[in-house]
Amino acid sequence: MKKLVELGIIAITLLMSNACKEKVHNQDIAVTTPKKVIKKEKPKPVSNQFKKYWYNGTAEITSYNLEQARYGELRQGSAVLVFVTEPFSAKKQVKADLPSNTNIPVLKLNSTKKFLTGIYPYSVMSSTFYPVGDNSASLKITNSVQEWCGQVFSQLNNKEKFEVSSFSYFESEGDENFTLEKNILENDLWAKIRINPDSLPTGNLQIIPSFTYIRFSHKKLKAYAAKVTKTTKDNVSIYSLDYPDLQRNLTITFSTAFPHTIESFTETHKSGFGSDKKTLTTTATLNKRIQTAYWQQNGNKDLHFRDSLGL
Repeated sequence: MKKLVELGIIAITLLMSNACKEKVHNQDIAVTTPKKVIKKEKPKPVSNQFKKYWYNGTAEITSYNLEQARYGELRQGSAVLVFVTEPFSAKKQVKADLPSNTNIPVLKLNSTKKFLTGIYPYSVMSSTFYPVGDNSASLKITNSVQEWCGQVFSQLNNKEKFEVSSFSYFESEGDENFTLEKNILENDLWAKIRINPDSLPTGNLQIIPSFTYIRFSHKKLKAYAAKVTKTTKDNVSIYSLDYPDLQRNLTITFSTAFPHTIESFTETHKSGFGSDKKTLTTTATLNKRIQTAYWQQNGNKDLHFRDSLGL
């Protein structure tokens, strides 16, 4: 009997040993399975002209007189585009606090709009962090909209796919986390104009519309078909995106010569509710432009800079 018990213990031990080996073997396979390799293009070098303009310790700030379509009416307001270069942490995907050989130089665009809808104000801001090397898509995009009904916020991080986090006070658009296959981002095109307008994509393309448009229209964030053209007349170039499925057009007018300043932009689509929707055109026309280190000008004595921008 004792012998049988000993044999049973040995058998159980061998079974457990084999089971552990099988488990370890499976773990090894999981660890050593090669991951999908994403081919990255090398950053393109920038010109000395670009460095002189964009690395002089200032930002370019441009104000626009805004006529914004919202709820089936045009609203008066202001828009501001702030372009500035800065180091971006590839690891944390935020502005880098310290120098590092892993930092990526980006051309950041902070785009803002402010206007009134009756009694209550709207405040809109989008930030894009686009590589100066003009080699891919933005490393990160954020968008927020605040008004008296509530606030919404979206963030895209450029990883193996586009990873999106979205938050809203609307029940149907509540907290979401999802991924998107990589396509052209409309938010990126403004920075591409400033870096190298010759690289702007044209033709029949799939484009992810701006985050602001998606929020205002309550459309699904995804790529839509777009016909994209670029034309040049005299000293200006006109870049136009037509989205047939959205019945929307975005047109950006910029100076053909460096530094390719954005002179105006329009956005046409239906606005309003139900059968009362009207096709309206949002228009932003140049007001004032300055170059200054705005982050150092936060005292009451610096309020006069707003006069310089017509704000």
